[in-house]
Amino acid sequence: MTTARTAHPAPDPAGLRQSPWLRRFHQPEHPRPQAAPVLVVCPHAGGNASFYFQLSRSLAAHAEVLTVQYPGRQERFGEPVPPTLAAFVEGLEQALAPWREQGRPLVLFGHSMGALIAFELARRLERAGEPARGLVLSGRRTPLIEREENLHALGDEALIAHLSELAGTEPDLLGSPEMRELILPALRGDYRAVETYRYEPGPVLGTPVSVLCGESDPRAGAAEVMGWRELTDAAFTFRSFPGGHFYLVEQHEAVVRAVIEDLTVFTGA
Repeated sequence: MTTARTAHPAPDPAGLRQSPWLRRFHQPEHPRPQAAPVLVVCPHAGGNASFYFQLSRSLAAHAEVLTVQYPGRQERFGEPVPPTLAAFVEGLEQALAPWREQGRPLVLFGHSMGALIAFELARRLERAGEPARGLVLSGRRTPLIEREENLHALGDEALIAHLSELAGTEPDLLGSPEMRELILPALRGDYRAVETYRYEPGPVLGTPVSVLCGESDPRAGAAEVMGWRELTDAAFTFRSFPGGHFYLVEQHEAVVRAVIEDLTVFTGA
């Protein structure tokens, strides 16, 4: 989850068609070379683009960072949350069309639900003959491990208790009835999409994969996230960090260093 603060996107001097799915917070002073990587950041369930503003700022010197804004939150509050994970992926795939038409090297980063979206998008891109350069998957177990979950059907108080355990939402927001009305519908819709998703067997990726996790994450332990290794026949890297499900907040600098290393390996930059 994220705070109520809204970060505003940078102007788009490149003239690329803008999509409500994508926000670009940081624009370089000079145009980037065509070969510069584009890092697509896919948020967690209930999350929004602004949660990743600091990550975008820290990585802006190393990649053109596009942060995904799902329907149903912030400026897209009036739009329905996609009913399935496939619908999330399809919307994002269409939004990235201008970048793909330019032949820009895409690197996909996803945290929690965003890891599944990034993974399924990578599969689509490979089938289309336009593979991503690399995939960074954070805080999510491999989809080869199925677990029956029904969080989206919990009552409001039980769902709020769950959020508190994950420590990704400021307590003041959870205590405000007005903020609950803003937060819970998108969260519930996101959880429904994740919990009804099932991995469909197919060819493993030819895309290199880097996996990150928190050492004490109750929802994605090291053994569960290591299973992503089975879904690529390219290079695979695993790193763990102190912290829980939202380790990437408290371990911001270490995560940034890891992603920079991945960008270098993926793109040769």
